[in-house]
Amino acid sequence: CLPYDAFSSLDAITRTAWRMRVTRKRLLEWNASSEVERESARRDRSDLASSLRSMWITPTLATATVVHLAVATPAILMVAGPVLLLWITSPILAWWISRPLVPRKAELSVAQTLFLGALARRTWAFFDSFVGPADHWLPPDNYQEYRVAAVAHRTSPTNIGLALLANLSAYDFGYIPAGLLIERTANTLRTMNGLERHRGHFYNWYDTQTLQPLPPLYISTVDSGNLAGHLLTLRAGLLALADDKILPGRLFDGLRDTLGILTAAADATENAAAGALAEFHKDLEAASAAPPISIAGARSTLERLANSATLIVTQVAASHAVRVDTAAESEANDWAQALARQCHEALDELNLLAPRLLLPASPSGLAAANPADIAGIPTLRELATAGSAPARDRMVVIARLALQSGDLAHMEYDFLFDRSRHLLTIGYNVAERRTDSSYYDLLASEARLCSFVAIAQGQLPQESWFALGRLLTGTGGDPVLLSWSGSMFEYLMPLLVMPTYENTLLDQTCKAAVARQIEYG
Repeated sequence: CLPYDAFSSLDAITRTAWRMRVTRKRLLEWNASSEVERESARRDRSDLASSLRSMWITPTLATATVVHLAVATPAILMVAGPVLLLWITSPILAWWISRPLVPRKAELSVAQTLFLGALARRTWAFFDSFVGPADHWLPPDNYQEYRVAAVAHRTSPTNIGLALLANLSAYDFGYIPAGLLIERTANTLRTMNGLERHRGHFYNWYDTQTLQPLPPLYISTVDSGNLAGHLLTLRAGLLALADDKILPGRLFDGLRDTLGILTAAADATENAAAGALAEFHKDLEAASAAPPISIAGARSTLERLANSATLIVTQVAASHAVRVDTAAESEANDWAQALARQCHEALDELNLLAPRLLLPASPSGLAAANPADIAGIPTLRELATAGSAPARDRMVVIARLALQSGDLAHMEYDFLFDRSRHLLTIGYNVAERRTDSSYYDLLASEARLCSFVAIAQGQLPQESWFALGRLLTGTGGDPVLLSWSGSMFEYLMPLLVMPTYENTLLDQTCKAAVARQIEYG
């Protein structure tokens, strides 16, 4: 590309000299950078013809040079030939490397999909079991299984944010209906609004039973950033509910994940419910292959699945009663009940939003909405527009929860930010009114989420992002960014809610961190 660059520079120099020394006109002619960027965006850089028109000087000069050398000193072509060949093909090379990158798509095998589905369903079972009224709908930090079963009745802002997103993910995977997502979210946000805070920040630890902050009263910057990012993600997810079908497309996939775990547990016990399980599997596959296209069809399908799941529970329980109480028998019983609960919750949701019977006209003369008048499976917004009172009420609740999520995500960062370093401090001791003397100074850590969110909210300058350190090390021959301890938690935690871009240093770093952990394991 050197001839092209030289030609562009020579053209600029010649124009400038001619106007300054001769014509004394158009001395202030220039193109604003915004106009150049807009013009570049309009131009299709993947067009080979555009590249040839723009870089014509390079192959022209190279061809003329080849002709001259071939006549004058042919032997020099042996040395100059490779460079001249590159010059001749430079427009093609420039076009080729300027084509947009095609993102790679993950292709999972059936076995991998089933494994990940079962893993996701078991993960949700933790939140489903332990995030409840006993802990004021806050997630306990951990559940200890070894020796004596024990629940750690304490929680952190990061735990709370992850529990809120677990509800949203469970809905996305088809494990719970939208109504249950809204109910669980409302319960947690109600508790959060009653917790003691400092300048919008939640304290590092709370007792989930007394709701008192645990000493020392401390603000963790990274915990606050995690919670804020998760709340903003939750807000977007809640607002999207209005335009989702009232029978989610992933519902049957969610039932399949639960059925897979139940089948494995039942097989381990030679359970007598094999026939009922096979029948449920047959009905589920039929529903997945040809999803219902009407409310009546959806209700009929869910009723059939719910009745079949209830039969499975009865047969598993009967088998469990006549056998020795083993862990495998108990697990099969638990998952049978979970499968039946999923079916009944989905059916209850449909009956709530789209009642079976049309109510008679009210004294005011206004007839109740008839969901059957809506073609196909409607969205919540379509039901509300059609006059469904339950749908309208739910829209109001969703808007209120989204507003609460956004409000709770707003925290003050000025007392945690060092303007001379453009860095966030590790935290703040509220009791001693003392800011930590150490700082989050590495990009490849979970702290980047806090910086990202605070910049997006307009509370920190963009310089704080570029002030995060980008120290490099080598692993397997590839340069990767350093974190504090090399843990996958540091590298991957922000990717739960932040975008990532292929072929960037940060993307390469995250993949290398996973590969190194696999190698170590």
